Amino acid sequence: MAGRPRMYRGDKRRKEEARKAQQEAKRQRRLERAASGQSGPEIEELPPAGQAQGPPEYVWFSPSRNRILTTPTESRPVTDPPDDWILLTEPPKPASD
Repeated sequence: MAGRPRMYRGDKRRKEEARKAQQEAKRQRRLERAASGQSGPEIEELPPAGQAQGPPEYVWFSPSRNRILTTPTESRPVTDPPDDWILLTEPPKPASD
């Protein structure tokens, strides 16, 4: 009969050292940004809500296929029967100011 295995704490120690190294790197980046007057990573500005993003997209759903397709035109998707496509959404209308 074998004796009880002893606990190996090397993995726990390595994880703790890696965590401390990440925290220190984070602290250094924060100090560098504060010294240079920069803020954190830049977030892209969103366009105004009424402005179109790109080409218009019509969203179609087929219950028999359990599938959703988008098309750039208002015409139904051309596929094998059954032709049971339902128009879910139209592209947003441009705002008339």
